[in-house]
Amino acid sequence: MKDTRSGYDDAVITVPVTVPYTRSSEHGAHWFIAQALSGLLESNKLAKSDLDGLCLSSFTLAPDSAVGVTQHLGLSLRWLDHIPMGGASGVVALRRALRAVQSGDAAVVACVAADTHRGGGFRDIVENFSQFSQDAVYPYGAGGPNASFALLTSYYMREYGVQREDFGKLCIAQRDNAAQFPYALLRKPLTLQQYLEARPIADPLRLFDCVMPCAGAEAILVMKRARAQDLGLPYARVLGTMERHNSFPQDPIQTRGGWALDRDELFAQAGVRHEDIDLLQTYDDYPVISMMQMEDLGFCAKGEGAQFVRSHTFTTDGSFPTNTSGGQLSVGQAGAAGGFLGLTEAVRQITGAPLGAAVPDASIAVVSGFGMINYDRGLCCGAAILAGERV
Repeated sequence: MKDTRSGYDDAVITVPVTVPYTRSSEHGAHWFIAQALSGLLESNKLAKSDLDGLCLSSFTLAPDSAVGVTQHLGLSLRWLDHIPMGGASGVVALRRALRAVQSGDAAVVACVAADTHRGGGFRDIVENFSQFSQDAVYPYGAGGPNASFALLTSYYMREYGVQREDFGKLCIAQRDNAAQFPYALLRKPLTLQQYLEARPIADPLRLFDCVMPCAGAEAILVMKRARAQDLGLPYARVLGTMERHNSFPQDPIQTRGGWALDRDELFAQAGVRHEDIDLLQTYDDYPVISMMQMEDLGFCAKGEGAQFVRSHTFTTDGSFPTNTSGGQLSVGQAGAAGGFLGLTEAVRQITGAPLGAAVPDASIAVVSGFGMINYDRGLCCGAAILAGERV
């Protein structure tokens, strides 16, 4: 299928920033947002007054929204957006920021996702996550995504012959990748026996199938390519993007996402083939969703995910490097920042500045996002194909 959307040639991503993750924090989301913005400015020659756009994502910012943050942090902006889409927020924010810069509505857009985590805070989030959660999920003791992903994982295993060892291989590979990533909260090597024998969470999910909530932030800048070059900043070009919401609503159990609908247009817009991709960053709150993304993005056919996993190592020094920082399953899930983690890691890898182990000669990456388990499925899907430019 030939894609007719205009590309993003003159707008680029640069200055990936991570505010180090911590298991819990007494700081609020505002503090983490401020640290992220400070990191963006310290990494280049821009002043705060040069930021004229902000795209923000956070679960723990209430009662504020993005506009309230402008007063807290002394920002005067001519373009502002708030993206409440969880794990898809990184790709969606990127798409919005690229078009804002291309059109001239803003010159430099900071895309930031940040959340804090305190004792009892996660329960408050899942209890009030949506009208569905208040009316039809939490009152029955099934709050949060564990129950939904347990059903999804169980069905996936029966339908497609996936074994727990297959999911374990993904988790172990990501833990291996995390060993050299300085911000990963879980860096101790993980064995298959430890994975299989971990305490149950929601059958068939066990401890290492589930992300660990934490606090932290991720951020990037979007600007014109010429400006990044003038500042001497390495940057990533965006070859193609897609997003899809409430895909396949007729499916009784979610076994596919919007990537399956839009991957042909995504790769057509990017002008690359699957074999050109050097690394993949999936949204990985549970290993089954990583396998689903591999299938739906077209790296293997639906139902062939288990065999695909058995055929690759997924480590930075092996075949089909995936979630090269360790992903959320080893770095942690800092709320909405989890949707940005793959984006910042991909930009670092393909511009030759990884914080952990480097994927050799990496130049093209796919970043995939997934978010907002509203009742029985995730509603938001997105993906971007990036190419690195080094200084």
